[in-house]
Order: sequence, then structure tokens, then C-alpha cells
Amino acid sequence: MADHITFNIAGWAAWTGDAWALSGTVQDEERNAVPASLKRRVSACGRKALEAAWAVLPQGAAPRLVLSSRHGEYQRTYGLLISLAEDGSVSPAEFSLSVHHALVGLLSIATANRAGHTAIAAGEESFAYGLLEAAVSVGQDMAPVLLIHFDEPLPACYAAISESDPPAMALAVLLTPGGDGEAVAMVRAQDDGIAAEKGIAQEFLDFLGSGESARRSGRWSWRRVA
Repeated sequence: MADHITFNIAGWAAWTGDAWALSGTVQDEERNAVPASLKRRVSACGRKALEAAWAVLPQGAAPRLVLSSRHGEYQRTYGLLISLAEDGSVSPAEFSLSVHHALVGLLSIATANRAGHTAIAAGEESFAYGLLEAAVSVGQDMAPVLLIHFDEPLPACYAAISESDPPAMALAVLLTPGGDGEAVAMVRAQDDGIAAEKGIAQEFLDFLGSGESARRSGRWSWRRVA
């Protein structure tokens, strides 16, 4: 088993299909402060990701941003593909926002955040590697990092060739090197063939909300550190 990495979670906010879940440090009404000009440029799922991120952004600070998503805003990409197939053209505005890190780019601009950002896409383990990237960055720079994760199922036409997709969700987690919040240790174990029962992001959200001491999802596990 690999060595663990430890980080603090100062706050988190998540949207799962039709409901919000928030840590005790986050005020629900804070999500309403997301500028309309920012929300109207993104997809429905992307909008939820921005609202979650806005809810946990620390006041007066500009943390480094990490985005994790398996498919990104694929509904936008799918629309571009359909347009390209039908008439050979695409909307420049839509195309400019179709890159995988578009959401954090928009968030960086809206908050004048020059700390930089990273985008992670790693299949079913996108969230796990996004969380690992954020945790390593916290340990290296000794500064907060905001992890933003979102995904939604692919369009129905992909059902015959795509692997199972988790339900739509958005999750934002503020990681810190210490102090505020609770300490969590993360471990990536050797692959023993045990599959995650749910999506890894959902398993981690369940872990955060449950108060349980430890949880495993596939080869990834987390435990609360006293």
C-alpha cells in the first residue's frame, strides 16, 4: 500500500441531481452571489459546479484551482459536433468554451485569480486524481487549493459504446495545509480488483457527509485523522 497524503478540508459544497449538500462552514445563500454574466455562459451542470465553487471560495483570497471532470461540458461539445456534421460550421463563442478547463478559466477571470489552475481528466478516476493533484499542491505550496469536480452522463446516443456513467453531480472542496476544518488522509492502494460501488466523487461526498472514520472506493481510501 502506498504512503498516505494528508490535507485539511476547510469547506465543501455539492450538488447531486436535484439537491444541495453543504458543510457547516458554508452558507447556502452564498451561491446566489455568482455573477449572472458568469453563469449564463456555461451548461446547466457547469453552472452548478461554479455555484459550488463560489460557495466555498475563501473571502479575500485567490487559491490555486484544480478542475477534475471525466467528460467536461460534453453537452456543449456534442452540440458542436452536431452542428459541424449538419452544416460544417460551429459557433465561435461555443467553441471558445469547449476546452476542458473552460470553467476554471472563467472562474479565474471573474475573481481576478492569477494563482493558476490545472485540469484533470482520468476516466473513472478523474475525481481521485484531481483530489490527489490538489492535495500535493497544498503540501508543496503550503497554500489553499480549491478543487472543482463535475460530470454528467453522456448523450443517449453513446449508450452502446460508453461505460457506465455516474449521475450528474458537482462538488467543490477547499483544501488547506492545516488549521481550519478537519484533517483527512488519502491512500491509493494496489489494484485488487475491487470496483467502486458508486462513482469515486460520490463515495467521497458520502464520506464527508457521514462523519464515518474511513471509507474505500475501488483502490482509493480516505480516513479522518484525529
